[in-house]
Amino acid sequence: MNIKITKNIEEANCITHSGIFHCDEVFSTVLFSKILPKVIVCRTPEVEQVRDNQYVYDIGGGELDHHQFGGNGERENGVKYSSCGLVWRKFGKDVIKKYTDEKIEEVWKKLDKDLVQYIDAGDNGQIPTIDLDYKLVQLAGIISAFNPNWDEEVDPDDKFIEAVKFANVVFENSIKSTISKVKAKEEVELAINNSKDGIMVLNKYLPWKETLLESDNEKAKLINFAVFPSNRGGYNVYTVPVQVGSFESRKLLPEEWAGLRDEELQKVTNVKTASFCHNKRFICVAGTKEDALKLAKMANN
Repeated sequence: MNIKITKNIEEANCITHSGIFHCDEVFSTVLFSKILPKVIVCRTPEVEQVRDNQYVYDIGGGELDHHQFGGNGERENGVKYSSCGLVWRKFGKDVIKKYTDEKIEEVWKKLDKDLVQYIDAGDNGQIPTIDLDYKLVQLAGIISAFNPNWDEEVDPDDKFIEAVKFANVVFENSIKSTISKVKAKEEVELAINNSKDGIMVLNKYLPWKETLLESDNEKAKLINFAVFPSNRGGYNVYTVPVQVGSFESRKLLPEEWAGLRDEELQKVTNVKTASFCHNKRFICVAGTKEDALKLAKMANN
């Protein structure tokens, strides 16, 4: 990353607030690093005058800040904008063009949904609380942990740079994953359309769950199992979750298969290359595509 910190606000092209830093302005800085040849950040307690070639975010009450009275807008689903979302709304498509020139609008919307809205909701106190007796570790907390501890002598700006570098890795993985999912969508939709008897077959592994669960194809609602090559060898038979991120399946594999391996599973199923069924019954494996389809058909009956 071509980024540095300056104490001189006149030298900076990116200006944000000093003090404790948060997830939103850290990721905003990452976004600017994708569209500017060099990012020079000044973290300051206040902003008075700004040049045309300076971007001010999460401070100052302007276009890229959300701390003014009433905030700075919200999405149709009610998620309010933080500085990250405001920067993404204005410059996100320019960022995406650095990675791909295909389906930019779709990638922009999906990454907003899968990452940016989470950052915005967290910064605006819109993440639902969950009653747990352990700490739920979230991205915002991981970023906040980069702030200097009370008992150490360290320049907060140095820690800010560390946080930005970490966030850059997260963003890089997120945008590449998002582009990959969007690219796979057409093939998954074709597999949905070609599905038979509640079974979808993929000729190679593709990120399929979100596309299947969000598909407008009526056949998608009937699919209970997906069959595709395993990266460990053989073929997986995977159950379809009831919704994205859920551990509940539309239909589980048979109870009598749970936890069985090799000869034990082959004896119960009479499928020659059956080799494994998870004890939670969401995945089983066979050595050949034909045998995986046999297992899927048996499970779906």
